[in-house]
Amino acid sequence: MSDSKRDAVIPREQLKERIVAGDHLVIYHDQVLDLTRWAAKHPGGQLAILHFVGRDATDEMDAYHSEGDIKRFKGFVCGRIETRPHRPLTPPIALGLVRNDKSSTGWRREGPVELATKIDVAAPPDASLDVTLTPDMLELGPEHDLDLALEGSRARAYRDLKTRIQAAGLFSAPGTLLGYGPDIARYCILGGIAAWLYFNSTSMLGWFASASPPTSVVAHDAGHTGITGENVSDRILGTLVADWIGGLSLSWWKDNHNIHHLVTNHPEHDPDIQHIPFFAISTKFFSSLWSTYYKRVMAFDGFSRAMIGLQHKLYYIVLSLARFNLYANSYGFLALKMPRNRWFWFEMAGLAFFWSWFSLLLKGLPDNKTRLMYLLIVLSHFARSTEDLGPIESFPSRQLRTTMDVVCSPWIEFFHGGLHLQVTHHLFPRIPRHNLRKASLLVKQFCKEQELEYAEYSFIEGNQRVLKVLRDVSNQLSLLQKVAAADARGELH
Repeated sequence: MSDSKRDAVIPREQLKERIVAGDHLVIYHDQVLDLTRWAAKHPGGQLAILHFVGRDATDEMDAYHSEGDIKRFKGFVCGRIETRPHRPLTPPIALGLVRNDKSSTGWRREGPVELATKIDVAAPPDASLDVTLTPDMLELGPEHDLDLALEGSRARAYRDLKTRIQAAGLFSAPGTLLGYGPDIARYCILGGIAAWLYFNSTSMLGWFASASPPTSVVAHDAGHTGITGENVSDRILGTLVADWIGGLSLSWWKDNHNIHHLVTNHPEHDPDIQHIPFFAISTKFFSSLWSTYYKRVMAFDGFSRAMIGLQHKLYYIVLSLARFNLYANSYGFLALKMPRNRWFWFEMAGLAFFWSWFSLLLKGLPDNKTRLMYLLIVLSHFARSTEDLGPIESFPSRQLRTTMDVVCSPWIEFFHGGLHLQVTHHLFPRIPRHNLRKASLLVKQFCKEQELEYAEYSFIEGNQRVLKVLRDVSNQLSLLQKVAAADARGELH
């Protein structure tokens, strides 16, 4: 594209018209990027782009891309925005709409998201139908009282914070072996102990210690391109750890986890909190929401009601089965969504290798009870805001509102893999986890300056807050059921 076209001003109305026509236009600083053809090839998944159509994605794009990737952005520039600050539009995907060139209108409602009611109140809530998308519909959004100027100020302060963190050298991996020298030593020691106990002990300690060392955090870091900082190298390393050692697809993890980071704790968009029929952390799930990630209705049926009514009591029991859900989602992604490219076959070879050695490991355990308990080791957490404040909310405001830290001493944070510092990790996902503690001090200073909450709790208090959220939602369900029963008996009159 010529420089004159890149410098051409795109008025707001023209921006909306092009989005209605199907273009995936995203704002980066004062430039308009046309990512239409790139979306399907995006390593972070197409949804990561669709959620920012018509929005300023400057901070998100800088947070998740390497310097080399950022240099390539200029190849997608198709013009400049008319005014700054840019008042964000609502992406069609947030309205429950997807492009469908075979329909007469070019757009189809894929599911009953909450904002879809603002398009056509008369339409059946679960309808999958052709919709005529108009430019004015892109101005629709959730009710909120956010101030565009204030959110813009916070975004600029966040960029200044990033500059301070860069000046402190915290985006560079520390020490020997990219900071993983001490971790590798720990993994070897744990692996040696596990092997000795596996072959010499029949006690519960034996099967527990025989679990693989906590290398999953390495796959997490590689998925964020946070180890070498280079896409191909980190992809190879992450796949070796995730697929060959852990039995899970790194490609699925990247696709799923990137969306979690970008729309954290949104009931309709974040797959990490979509656990119906087992868990609901918001009463919004009572409405059988549509998942824009899984492309299905999360039916709130009789089984869901029974499980949600007991979720605070069954939380840890259900979590112990999460390993199997990860396998199902991972292999479903490979079978149905993953392109048949070199990474697909690399992962398939890794999964074949994993199930070969893992089956032999299970076979070597003393009895079926021990094998079952070995399979049920897993942890999880969630306890923050699930409100949708719309596209005006800045990246730092949204991340701070929806994440929290788990406080622990430096000498045991190895067991958390650095992921107990969720606030800083969500703000700067490419910071090596060995630098997160130092970076969190600067983030706390930023929060104090911007009058934003930095949520951090002890491990026990964090779990208590999760259980409280689950109990509160369960109690509200119980109350609604009692009211419905009383109404059916005519007692409310």
